Parts: sequence; C-alpha cells; structure tokens
Amino acid sequence: MNFYGLQKLTLLDYPEKVACTLFTGGCNLRCPFCQNSELVIPNLYPEPLDFNQLLDFLKKRSQILDGICISGGEPLLHEDLSLYLKQFRNLGYTIKLDTNGCFPEHLKKLVNDGLIDYVAMDIKNSKKHYYKTAGVSSINLKAIEESVQFLLQNSIPYEFRTTVVKEFHTESDFISIGEWLRGAHTYYLQNFISSSYVLESNLHGFSKEELERFQTILLPYISNTKIR
Repeated sequence: MNFYGLQKLTLLDYPEKVACTLFTGGCNLRCPFCQNSELVIPNLYPEPLDFNQLLDFLKKRSQILDGICISGGEPLLHEDLSLYLKQFRNLGYTIKLDTNGCFPEHLKKLVNDGLIDYVAMDIKNSKKHYYKTAGVSSINLKAIEESVQFLLQNSIPYEFRTTVVKEFHTESDFISIGEWLRGAHTYYLQNFISSSYVLESNLHGFSKEELERFQTILLPYISNTKIR
C-alpha cells in the first residue's frame, strides 16, 4: 500500500483535533462527484510518498498535530492498512478513518484492534438510488448496511455524511436516508462544489435554502444533522 498525498494541516477534517490527512489510492466506487479522481483512476495516480520521509514528518510534528485522517480513495481496500496505522499509533497519534462502508469486516477489525478512534462514513444516497450515485452498475448494499449498523451501536465515535448533488438527490431521498439512519449521532450534509478534479463535469450543488430544507427533513430522524 502507498500513500499518494499529504495535507499537512487541517482544522476541519477531524472534529476537535489539529490533524494532517493522508490519502490512499484506489476505490471500488466511481462516484461522479468525487473530488479525488487522481486517487481513484489508477493511471492518474501521482507519485507515491516516500514512507520514511512521511514518518520523519510525523515524528517532527508530533507536538503540533493531535491526529491523522486516513482518506482516499477507499482506505479499507488495503488489507495491510493496519501495519501503517500501528506505526502512527506508536508515534502517539489518534486516527480518523474516512470510508464508504463497503468493507465492514475490515472496519470492525480495525475498531476492535484499537487502531482507529473516529470513523466518517459516506452515505451516497437512499438505498434505491445508491448504485447510480456511486457510479457503479451494482453494489453490495448489505455490506454498507452492516457498516451502518455497526456504527449505530456506538462502538466508536462516528459521523455519517452525504455530498449533496442536484443531479442525484431529492427530498424523498433524504426522507429515506433519515429513516435508515434514525438515531444516528451525527449526520453532515456537504454541498457539492465543482472542481477540475471531479470525475464528471456539469454537476451542481444546492442553494443554502435548499440545504436547509433537507436539514429540516432530517432533523426528526437525526437531531444532530448539520450543514458543512
């Protein structure tokens, strides 16, 4: 496994932590609105980071940074991820994992082994429109549901989040998502923002008023629904 990117400082990605973000390569999904196309399409991968240099950076910043965010791509694609997380742990870092929830057994193992402290799981859409929103012809929804149920048990601090795209999401989708995630601790609506790195062009976000409408729909199901 390689890391292909490093954001040296983030105050937003890891709640209540000063952190950096590391990006893995590869993903089993092809979400049209993905902002990290260079980490999803193999022939677009940048040069991998030198891991020894990365460790040196983390050692030097250990008095400044609290945590490390592991993002992608989809980090749980990589069976050897735990080997790297253990090294980060040994440096004293807390670890947040970003995931699409498609690999529940790997997720559970990392949590049960005490290698991650916080999980941010993407909810692409309502179950009815999941495969289309994820950019694939079929998807193992049972695996995603298993990850959702695991997190809902409060085994670890977590958040669910949805990137909201006008071409893919409607009010009825958020009613369905609310029913699915009922009682979740935290759910974020993230408005889509276009960039040159997005997999598919001509997609659009929603207005502030529209996002607030979605939030209002969700609040009876998830009281801590926020717009990010």
